[in-house]
Amino acid sequence: MPWLETLAALTSVWAVWLTTQRHPWCWPVGLASVVLYAWVFIDARLYSDMLLQGVFAAAIVYGWNRWLKHLGDDGRVCVAALPRRVAMLHIAMGAIGALALGWFMHRHTNAALPWLDAALAAFSLVAQWWQVKRHAATWWLWIIVDVVYVGEYVYKDLFVTSVLYAGFVLLAVAGLRAWQRAAKRGVNGAE
Repeated sequence: MPWLETLAALTSVWAVWLTTQRHPWCWPVGLASVVLYAWVFIDARLYSDMLLQGVFAAAIVYGWNRWLKHLGDDGRVCVAALPRRVAMLHIAMGAIGALALGWFMHRHTNAALPWLDAALAAFSLVAQWWQVKRHAATWWLWIIVDVVYVGEYVYKDLFVTSVLYAGFVLLAVAGLRAWQRAAKRGVNGAE
């Protein structure tokens, strides 16, 4: 369904752009995009990505509420520091999640790319959690994950989505710079 993929892509771009701007409306726009993309991924048999959309939906509700409690005077979310120890723990949890989900998808489904899809889903969850927690490091992880997603989607002939994720890489670079500038200016918030 190319029209659905295009609509999902446009909605996602809007949501990510709002996120780069630290604008809380990124969350409801993001919710619309994950609902649309769940259907796209079901059709493409990328089941880990489809499940990921459901988790993203729950994270969006939580994230929107959390961000609304940490807005600066300008109406944008305050950036919070990410301790190195916590970051390493989350990366380890992502690796364990990738292996567990990859094994399950490989063993029990007809998933097209069970191991890669699972790894991308697991590390997307880590990046999403960091975004909810307002850590600028989320953008570093999104850059890595999105670059790999581009290749996966080209392989699966989801060309609109592959172009979308290439655009996400550029937006993630912009988001990283904007969030780092905000952190340096002291637009920070306590956890």
